Amino acid sequence: MSLLLRNSSVITRFENALIKDTARRFFASRSLGHDRDNKYDLVVVGGGIVGVASAREIMIRHPKLRVAILEKEKSLAVHQSGHNSGVIHAGIYYKPGSLKAKLCVEGLRRSYKYLEEKKIPYKKVGKLIVATNELEVKRLKDLEERGKANEVPGMQVIDGDQIQEIEPYCIGLKAIWSPETGIVDWAQVCRSYGKDFTNSGGDIHLNFEAQKFVETVGDADHPVTILGNDDQRVSTKYVLTCGGLQADLLAKLTGCSPTPKIVPFRGEYLLLNPEKAHMVKGNIYPVPDPRFPFLGVHFTPRMDGSIWLGPNAVFALRREGYKWTDINLKELFESVTYPGFLRLSARFILPGLQEAAKSLITPLQVADLRKYIPDIMDYDVMPGPSGVRAQALSPEGELVDDFVFDQGSGESPIAKQVLHCRNAPSPGATSSLAIARNIADRIDKDFRLE
Repeated sequence: MSLLLRNSSVITRFENALIKDTARRFFASRSLGHDRDNKYDLVVVGGGIVGVASAREIMIRHPKLRVAILEKEKSLAVHQSGHNSGVIHAGIYYKPGSLKAKLCVEGLRRSYKYLEEKKIPYKKVGKLIVATNELEVKRLKDLEERGKANEVPGMQVIDGDQIQEIEPYCIGLKAIWSPETGIVDWAQVCRSYGKDFTNSGGDIHLNFEAQKFVETVGDADHPVTILGNDDQRVSTKYVLTCGGLQADLLAKLTGCSPTPKIVPFRGEYLLLNPEKAHMVKGNIYPVPDPRFPFLGVHFTPRMDGSIWLGPNAVFALRREGYKWTDINLKELFESVTYPGFLRLSARFILPGLQEAAKSLITPLQVADLRKYIPDIMDYDVMPGPSGVRAQALSPEGELVDDFVFDQGSGESPIAKQVLHCRNAPSPGATSSLAIARNIADRIDKDFRLE
Protein backbone atom coordinates (compact mmCIF):
# COMPACT_ATOMS: atom_id res chain seq x y z
CA MET A 1 0.00 0.00 0.00
CA SER A 2 2.78 2.44 0.93
CA LEU A 3 4.52 1.66 -2.36
CA LEU A 4 1.28 2.45 -4.21
CA LEU A 5 0.92 5.76 -2.35
CA ARG A 6 4.53 6.65 -3.10
CA ASN A 7 4.01 5.84 -6.79
CA SER A 8 0.79 7.87 -6.79
CA SER A 9 2.66 10.80 -5.25
CA VAL A 10 5.36 10.57 -7.92
CA ILE A 11 2.71 10.45 -10.67
CA THR A 12 0.94 13.47 -9.18
CA ARG A 13 4.18 15.46 -9.03
CA PHE A 14 4.93 14.43 -12.62
CA GLU A 15 1.45 15.49 -13.77
CA ASN A 16 1.74 18.84 -11.95
CA ALA A 17 5.13 19.43 -13.55
CA LEU A 18 3.71 18.51 -16.96
CA ILE A 19 0.78 20.92 -16.48
CA LYS A 20 3.14 23.72 -15.45
CA ASP A 21 5.43 23.02 -18.41
CA THR A 22 2.48 22.96 -20.81
CA ALA A 23 1.23 26.27 -19.41
CA ARG A 24 4.69 27.77 -19.66
CA ARG A 25 4.99 26.71 -23.30
CA PHE A 26 1.50 28.03 -24.06
CA PHE A 27 2.15 31.49 -22.67
CA ALA A 28 5.62 31.55 -24.20
CA SER A 29 4.11 30.70 -27.59
CA ARG A 30 1.58 33.51 -27.22
CA SER A 31 4.40 35.95 -26.41
CA LEU A 32 5.99 34.91 -29.70
CA GLY A 33 2.82 35.60 -31.60
CA HIS A 34 1.57 32.06 -32.29
CA ASP A 35 -2.08 32.96 -31.75
CA ARG A 36 -5.05 31.67 -33.71
CA ASP A 37 -5.29 34.15 -36.57
CA ASN A 38 -1.90 35.87 -36.95
CA LYS A 39 -3.47 39.00 -38.45
CA TYR A 40 -1.76 42.32 -37.84
CA ASP A 41 -1.94 46.01 -38.57
CA LEU A 42 1.82 46.12 -39.19
CA VAL A 43 4.51 43.47 -39.56
CA VAL A 44 8.20 44.37 -39.18
CA VAL A 45 10.45 41.99 -41.11
CA GLY A 46 13.85 41.80 -39.43
CA GLY A 47 14.84 41.33 -35.80
CA GLY A 48 17.96 43.45 -35.79
CA ILE A 49 18.30 46.57 -33.66
CA VAL A 50 16.72 48.97 -36.19
CA GLY A 51 13.71 46.75 -36.81
CA VAL A 52 13.10 46.02 -33.15
CA ALA A 53 13.57 49.66 -32.12
CA SER A 54 11.09 50.73 -34.80
CA ALA A 55 8.51 48.13 -33.75
CA ARG A 56 8.94 49.27 -30.14
CA GLU A 57 8.41 52.94 -31.06
CA ILE A 58 5.28 52.15 -33.07
CA MET A 59 3.78 50.11 -30.20
CA ILE A 60 4.50 52.91 -27.72
CA ARG A 61 2.70 55.39 -29.99
CA HIS A 62 -0.15 53.06 -30.92
CA PRO A 63 -0.71 50.57 -28.07
CA LYS A 64 -4.00 49.33 -29.54
CA LEU A 65 -2.45 48.17 -32.80
CA ARG A 66 -1.51 44.59 -33.52
CA VAL A 67 2.18 44.61 -34.48
CA ALA A 68 4.56 41.70 -35.05
CA ILE A 69 8.27 41.19 -35.75
CA LEU A 70 9.38 38.35 -38.03
CA GLU A 71 12.96 37.14 -37.51
CA LYS A 72 14.46 34.25 -39.47
CA GLU A 73 16.95 33.32 -36.74
CA LYS A 74 16.28 31.68 -33.37
CA SER A 75 16.92 34.93 -31.49
CA LEU A 76 17.12 38.68 -32.05
CA ALA A 77 20.29 40.56 -33.03
CA VAL A 78 22.06 37.58 -34.60
CA HIS A 79 23.85 39.35 -37.46
CA GLN A 80 25.01 42.99 -37.71
CA SER A 81 23.42 43.96 -34.39
CA GLY A 82 25.29 41.17 -32.61
CA HIS A 83 28.59 41.40 -34.49
CA ASN A 84 29.41 45.11 -34.31
CA SER A 85 32.18 46.79 -32.33
CA GLY A 86 29.86 47.95 -29.54
CA VAL A 87 30.71 51.65 -29.89
CA ILE A 88 28.25 54.42 -29.01
CA HIS A 89 29.23 56.92 -31.71
CA ALA A 90 29.15 60.69 -31.23
CA GLY A 91 28.63 61.73 -34.89
CA ILE A 92 31.95 63.28 -35.92
CA TYR A 93 32.56 61.52 -39.24
CA TYR A 94 29.27 62.08 -41.02
CA LYS A 95 28.46 64.67 -43.67
CA PRO A 96 26.64 67.65 -42.13
CA GLY A 97 22.98 67.67 -43.06
CA SER A 98 22.88 63.93 -43.75
CA LEU A 99 20.49 61.61 -41.95
CA LYS A 100 23.51 59.84 -40.48
CA ALA A 101 24.75 63.05 -38.87
CA LYS A 102 21.37 64.15 -37.58
CA LEU A 103 20.18 60.78 -36.31
CA CYS A 104 23.52 59.77 -34.78
CA VAL A 105 23.75 62.84 -32.55
CA GLU A 106 20.09 62.48 -31.57
CA GLY A 107 20.58 58.74 -31.10
CA LEU A 108 23.58 59.32 -28.82
CA ARG A 109 21.44 61.32 -26.39
CA ARG A 110 18.51 58.92 -26.59
CA SER A 111 20.78 55.89 -26.13
CA TYR A 112 22.42 57.15 -22.95
CA LYS A 113 19.02 58.07 -21.52
CA TYR A 114 17.63 54.63 -22.37
CA LEU A 115 20.65 52.81 -20.93
CA GLU A 116 20.28 54.73 -17.67
CA GLU A 117 16.55 54.04 -17.46
CA LYS A 118 16.97 50.32 -18.12
CA LYS A 119 20.16 50.02 -16.05
CA ILE A 120 22.02 48.45 -18.98
CA PRO A 121 25.79 48.53 -18.34
CA TYR A 122 27.82 50.90 -20.50
CA LYS A 123 31.07 52.84 -20.27
CA LYS A 124 31.70 56.35 -21.51
CA VAL A 125 35.35 55.70 -22.40
CA GLY A 126 35.73 58.42 -25.05
CA LYS A 127 37.42 58.34 -28.44
CA LEU A 128 40.63 59.75 -29.91
CA ILE A 129 40.88 60.27 -33.67
CA VAL A 130 44.64 60.44 -34.08
CA ALA A 131 46.65 62.14 -36.83
CA THR A 132 50.13 60.60 -37.24
CA ASN A 133 51.45 62.84 -40.06
CA GLU A 134 50.96 66.35 -41.45
CA LEU A 135 48.55 65.24 -44.17
CA GLU A 136 46.32 63.66 -41.54
CA VAL A 137 46.56 66.84 -39.44
CA LYS A 138 45.02 68.74 -42.39
CA ARG A 139 42.29 66.11 -42.74
CA LEU A 140 41.68 66.32 -39.00
CA LYS A 141 40.71 69.96 -39.50
CA ASP A 142 37.97 68.89 -41.91
CA LEU A 143 36.71 66.39 -39.35
CA GLU A 144 36.68 69.09 -36.70
CA GLU A 145 34.50 71.27 -38.94
CA ARG A 146 32.14 68.35 -39.49
CA GLY A 147 31.92 67.69 -35.78
CA LYS A 148 31.12 71.33 -35.08
CA ALA A 149 28.47 71.42 -37.80
CA ASN A 150 26.93 68.26 -36.39
CA GLU A 151 26.97 69.73 -32.85
CA VAL A 152 28.92 66.81 -31.42
CA PRO A 153 28.98 67.29 -27.64
CA GLY A 154 32.28 67.94 -25.87
CA MET A 155 34.51 67.54 -28.92
CA GLN A 156 37.93 69.26 -28.87
CA VAL A 157 41.25 69.17 -30.72
CA ILE A 158 44.30 68.26 -28.64
CA ASP A 159 48.06 68.03 -29.30
CA GLY A 160 50.50 65.17 -28.90
CA ASP A 161 51.21 65.68 -25.22
CA GLN A 162 47.53 65.75 -24.40
CA ILE A 163 47.03 62.53 -26.38
CA GLN A 164 49.33 60.74 -23.96
CA GLU A 165 47.53 62.18 -20.98
CA ILE A 166 44.46 60.30 -22.19
CA GLU A 167 46.16 57.29 -23.81
CA PRO A 168 49.72 56.95 -22.39
CA TYR A 169 50.87 54.39 -24.98
CA CYS A 170 49.45 56.20 -28.03
CA ILE A 171 51.51 58.54 -30.21
CA GLY A 172 50.33 61.19 -32.66
CA LEU A 173 50.75 64.82 -33.72
CA LYS A 174 47.19 65.92 -33.00
CA ALA A 175 43.86 64.31 -32.26
CA ILE A 176 40.18 64.97 -31.89
CA TRP A 177 38.99 64.00 -28.42
CA SER A 178 35.34 62.93 -28.12
CA PRO A 179 34.56 62.38 -24.42
CA GLU A 180 30.92 61.38 -25.07
CA THR A 181 31.80 58.31 -27.15
CA GLY A 182 31.06 55.13 -25.24
CA ILE A 183 30.75 51.36 -25.44
CA VAL A 184 27.86 48.97 -24.79
CA ASP A 185 26.65 45.50 -25.79
CA TRP A 186 24.24 46.42 -28.59
CA ALA A 187 22.82 42.89 -28.75
CA GLN A 188 21.73 43.28 -25.13
CA VAL A 189 20.17 46.63 -25.99
CA CYS A 190 18.29 45.05 -28.91
CA ARG A 191 16.91 42.32 -26.65
CA SER A 192 15.81 45.00 -24.21
CA TYR A 193 13.95 46.79 -27.01
CA GLY A 194 12.31 43.45 -27.80
CA LYS A 195 11.19 43.04 -24.18
CA ASP A 196 9.70 46.54 -24.26
CA PHE A 197 7.89 45.61 -27.46
CA THR A 198 6.34 42.39 -26.16
CA ASN A 199 5.47 44.03 -22.83
CA SER A 200 3.52 46.60 -24.87
CA GLY A 201 1.54 43.85 -26.56
CA GLY A 202 3.67 43.13 -29.63
CA ASP A 203 4.40 39.65 -30.98
CA ILE A 204 7.78 38.24 -32.02
CA HIS A 205 7.89 35.29 -34.43
CA LEU A 206 11.34 33.72 -34.33
CA ASN A 207 12.54 31.13 -36.88
CA PHE A 208 10.23 32.79 -39.43
CA GLU A 209 12.01 33.57 -42.70
CA ALA A 210 9.86 35.72 -44.96
CA GLN A 211 10.09 33.89 -48.28
CA LYS A 212 7.12 35.22 -50.19
CA PHE A 213 4.75 38.20 -50.11
CA VAL A 214 1.36 37.63 -51.74
CA GLU A 215 -2.02 39.33 -51.93
CA THR A 216 -4.39 38.05 -49.27
CA VAL A 217 -7.48 36.38 -50.69
CA GLY A 218 -10.79 37.60 -49.27
CA ASP A 219 -9.42 39.96 -46.58
CA ALA A 220 -9.26 43.60 -47.66
CA ASP A 221 -8.27 44.69 -44.15
CA HIS A 222 -5.08 42.61 -44.27
CA PRO A 223 -4.09 42.74 -47.96
CA VAL A 224 -0.55 41.31 -47.58
CA THR A 225 0.21 37.72 -46.58
CA ILE A 226 3.79 36.79 -45.72
CA LEU A 227 4.73 33.14 -46.15
CA GLY A 228 7.58 31.31 -44.44
CA ASN A 229 8.55 27.67 -44.01
CA ASP A 230 6.32 24.82 -42.81
CA ASP A 231 3.02 26.58 -43.49
CA GLN A 232 4.06 29.69 -41.55
CA ARG A 233 1.99 32.69 -42.55
CA VAL A 234 0.90 36.05 -41.22
CA SER A 235 -1.46 38.57 -42.80
CA THR A 236 -1.08 42.31 -42.34
CA LYS A 237 -2.25 45.69 -43.47
CA TYR A 238 1.23 47.19 -43.78
CA VAL A 239 4.85 46.00 -43.80
CA LEU A 240 8.11 47.56 -42.64
CA THR A 241 11.27 45.78 -43.78
CA CYS A 242 14.52 46.20 -41.85
CA GLY A 243 16.41 43.31 -43.38
CA GLY A 244 20.05 44.42 -43.14
CA LEU A 245 22.01 41.94 -45.23
CA GLN A 246 18.77 40.83 -46.90
CA ALA A 247 17.33 44.33 -47.49
CA ASP A 248 17.47 44.29 -51.30
CA LEU A 249 16.08 40.74 -51.49
CA LEU A 250 13.10 41.71 -49.34
CA ALA A 251 12.48 44.72 -51.55
CA LYS A 252 12.51 42.49 -54.62
CA LEU A 253 10.11 40.02 -52.98
CA THR A 254 7.60 42.81 -52.44
CA GLY A 255 7.74 43.92 -56.07
CA CYS A 256 10.03 46.91 -55.43
CA SER A 257 13.36 47.86 -56.96
CA PRO A 258 16.28 45.56 -56.10
CA THR A 259 18.68 48.52 -56.12
CA PRO A 260 20.63 49.69 -54.27
CA LYS A 261 22.03 46.18 -54.00
CA ILE A 262 23.52 44.87 -50.77
CA VAL A 263 27.09 43.65 -51.19
CA PRO A 264 28.60 42.04 -48.06
CA PHE A 265 31.99 43.11 -46.70
CA ARG A 266 33.52 41.24 -43.78
CA GLY A 267 35.44 43.03 -41.06
CA GLU A 268 37.86 40.80 -39.13
CA TYR A 269 39.18 41.77 -35.72
CA LEU A 270 42.25 40.75 -33.78
CA LEU A 271 42.24 40.38 -29.99
CA LEU A 272 44.90 42.01 -27.85
CA ASN A 273 46.68 39.83 -25.30
CA PRO A 274 44.86 40.46 -21.96
CA GLU A 275 48.24 41.19 -20.36
CA LYS A 276 48.53 44.19 -22.71
CA ALA A 277 44.94 45.38 -22.30
CA HIS A 278 46.10 48.17 -19.96
CA MET A 279 47.66 49.86 -23.00
CA VAL A 280 44.24 50.85 -24.37
CA LYS A 281 41.81 52.83 -22.21
CA GLY A 282 39.30 54.10 -24.77
CA ASN A 283 38.57 54.05 -28.49
CA ILE A 284 41.53 55.00 -30.70
CA TYR A 285 40.58 55.68 -34.33
CA PRO A 286 42.47 56.73 -37.46
CA VAL A 287 41.85 59.83 -39.52
CA PRO A 288 39.91 58.45 -42.52
CA ASP A 289 41.49 58.62 -45.95
CA PRO A 290 38.86 60.11 -48.31
CA ARG A 291 40.30 58.12 -51.22
CA PHE A 292 39.11 54.83 -49.74
CA PRO A 293 35.60 53.65 -48.87
CA PHE A 294 36.23 52.23 -45.39
CA LEU A 295 37.62 53.70 -42.21
CA GLY A 296 40.68 51.61 -41.35
CA VAL A 297 41.87 49.78 -38.25
CA HIS A 298 41.18 51.05 -34.75
CA PHE A 299 41.34 50.05 -31.09
CA THR A 300 38.06 49.22 -29.38
CA PRO A 301 37.65 48.29 -25.70
CA ARG A 302 34.74 45.96 -24.97
CA MET A 303 32.39 45.67 -22.03
CA ASP A 304 34.02 42.37 -21.01
CA GLY A 305 37.44 44.04 -20.75
CA SER A 306 38.84 42.64 -23.98
CA ILE A 307 40.38 44.88 -26.66
CA TRP A 308 39.38 44.45 -30.31
CA LEU A 309 41.89 45.56 -32.95
CA GLY A 310 40.72 46.23 -36.49
CA PRO A 311 38.74 45.64 -38.54
CA ASN A 312 40.00 45.09 -42.03
CA ALA A 313 37.48 45.14 -44.90
CA VAL A 314 37.31 42.14 -47.24
CA PHE A 315 34.67 41.05 -49.71
CA ALA A 316 32.54 38.31 -48.11
CA LEU A 317 31.79 35.23 -50.21
CA ARG A 318 28.22 35.07 -48.93
CA ARG A 319 25.87 37.53 -47.26
CA GLU A 320 26.41 35.96 -43.87
CA GLY A 321 30.01 34.98 -44.53
CA TYR A 322 31.89 35.38 -41.26
CA LYS A 323 34.97 33.48 -42.44
CA TRP A 324 36.72 32.63 -45.72
CA THR A 325 35.15 29.17 -45.84
CA ASP A 326 31.60 30.59 -45.71
CA ILE A 327 30.68 30.43 -49.40
CA ASN A 328 27.34 30.60 -51.20
CA LEU A 329 27.89 30.24 -54.94
CA LYS A 330 24.56 31.79 -55.91
CA GLU A 331 25.07 34.86 -53.71
CA LEU A 332 28.70 35.13 -54.80
CA PHE A 333 27.74 35.05 -58.48
CA GLU A 334 25.05 37.70 -57.95
CA SER A 335 27.56 39.99 -56.23
CA VAL A 336 30.48 39.65 -58.64
CA THR A 337 28.28 40.09 -61.73
CA TYR A 338 26.56 43.21 -60.38
CA PRO A 339 27.70 46.23 -62.45
CA GLY A 340 28.13 48.33 -59.32
CA PHE A 341 30.51 45.79 -57.79
CA LEU A 342 32.53 45.53 -61.00
CA ARG A 343 32.93 49.31 -61.14
CA LEU A 344 33.85 49.53 -57.45
CA SER A 345 36.39 46.71 -57.81
CA ALA A 346 38.02 48.39 -60.80
CA ARG A 347 38.62 51.54 -58.75
CA PHE A 348 39.83 49.83 -55.59
CA ILE A 349 41.49 46.64 -56.77
CA LEU A 350 44.86 47.40 -55.11
CA PRO A 351 43.41 48.45 -51.71
CA GLY A 352 41.12 45.41 -51.90
CA LEU A 353 44.07 43.08 -52.41
CA GLN A 354 45.90 44.77 -49.54
CA GLU A 355 42.93 44.21 -47.23
CA ALA A 356 42.77 40.54 -48.25
CA ALA A 357 46.50 40.22 -47.53
CA LYS A 358 45.99 41.69 -44.05
CA SER A 359 43.30 39.12 -43.47
CA LEU A 360 45.70 36.29 -44.28
CA ILE A 361 48.96 37.77 -42.93
CA THR A 362 48.44 39.12 -39.40
CA PRO A 363 51.72 41.13 -39.17
CA LEU A 364 50.48 43.39 -41.98
CA GLN A 365 47.50 44.40 -39.87
CA VAL A 366 49.68 44.78 -36.78
CA ALA A 367 51.91 47.17 -38.74
CA ASP A 368 48.93 49.51 -39.17
CA LEU A 369 48.15 49.30 -35.44
CA ARG A 370 51.74 50.13 -34.48
CA LYS A 371 51.38 53.56 -36.11
CA TYR A 372 49.38 54.46 -33.01
CA ILE A 373 50.74 52.15 -30.29
CA PRO A 374 54.30 51.10 -31.22
CA ASP A 375 54.61 48.74 -28.24
CA ILE A 376 52.17 46.23 -29.72
CA MET A 377 54.04 43.29 -31.27
CA ASP A 378 52.95 40.48 -33.57
CA TYR A 379 52.91 38.02 -30.68
CA ASP A 380 50.55 40.29 -28.68
CA VAL A 381 47.54 39.54 -30.88
CA MET A 382 45.40 36.56 -31.80
CA PRO A 383 42.52 36.02 -34.25
CA GLY A 384 39.27 37.50 -33.03
CA PRO A 385 35.63 37.81 -34.06
CA SER A 386 34.27 39.13 -37.32
CA GLY A 387 31.18 40.86 -38.61
CA VAL A 388 29.63 41.42 -42.03
CA ARG A 389 28.65 44.90 -43.15
CA ALA A 390 25.55 45.17 -45.34
CA GLN A 391 26.88 47.72 -47.80
CA ALA A 392 24.36 49.22 -50.17
CA LEU A 393 25.94 49.79 -53.59
CA SER A 394 24.55 51.73 -56.54
CA PRO A 395 24.75 50.39 -60.12
CA GLU A 396 27.38 53.08 -60.77
CA GLY A 397 29.66 51.55 -58.16
CA GLU A 398 29.13 54.21 -55.48
CA LEU A 399 28.82 53.21 -51.85
CA VAL A 400 25.49 54.45 -50.49
CA ASP A 401 26.77 56.37 -47.49
CA ASP A 402 23.60 57.64 -45.87
CA PHE A 403 20.61 55.91 -44.30
CA VAL A 404 18.00 55.14 -46.96
CA PHE A 405 14.27 54.64 -46.39
CA ASP A 406 11.77 54.38 -49.22
CA GLN A 407 8.19 53.39 -49.73
CA GLY A 408 7.36 50.74 -52.28
CA SER A 409 6.58 52.14 -55.72
CA GLY A 410 6.61 49.03 -57.90
CA GLU A 411 3.78 47.76 -60.08
CA SER A 412 2.88 45.08 -57.55
CA PRO A 413 -0.24 45.99 -55.52
CA ILE A 414 1.69 44.86 -52.45
CA ALA A 415 4.48 47.42 -52.97
CA LYS A 416 2.46 50.43 -51.84
CA GLN A 417 1.78 48.72 -48.50
CA VAL A 418 5.50 48.49 -47.70
CA LEU A 419 8.13 50.83 -46.25
CA HIS A 420 11.74 49.68 -46.67
CA CYS A 421 14.77 50.49 -44.55
CA ARG A 422 17.24 49.99 -47.40
CA ASN A 423 20.51 51.01 -45.76
CA ALA A 424 21.32 51.48 -42.07
CA PRO A 425 25.02 50.69 -41.50
CA SER A 426 27.16 52.15 -38.72
CA PRO A 427 26.12 54.21 -36.78
CA GLY A 428 22.82 52.32 -37.11
CA ALA A 429 22.94 50.92 -33.57
CA THR A 430 23.75 54.27 -31.95
CA SER A 431 21.05 55.89 -34.07
CA SER A 432 18.47 53.14 -33.55
CA LEU A 433 16.08 55.06 -31.31
CA ALA A 434 16.32 58.13 -33.54
CA ILE A 435 15.86 56.02 -36.69
CA ALA A 436 12.83 54.42 -35.01
CA ARG A 437 11.31 57.85 -34.38
CA ASN A 438 11.99 58.84 -37.99
CA ILE A 439 10.40 55.65 -39.34
CA ALA A 440 7.40 55.93 -37.01
CA ASP A 441 6.86 59.55 -38.14
CA ARG A 442 6.83 58.40 -41.75
CA ILE A 443 4.48 55.52 -41.02
CA ASP A 444 2.12 57.89 -39.19
CA LYS A 445 2.17 60.15 -42.24
CA ASP A 446 1.92 57.61 -45.05
CA PHE A 447 -0.01 54.68 -43.57
CA ARG A 448 -3.50 54.70 -42.12
CA LEU A 449 -2.87 52.69 -38.99
CA GLU A 450 -5.65 54.01 -36.74
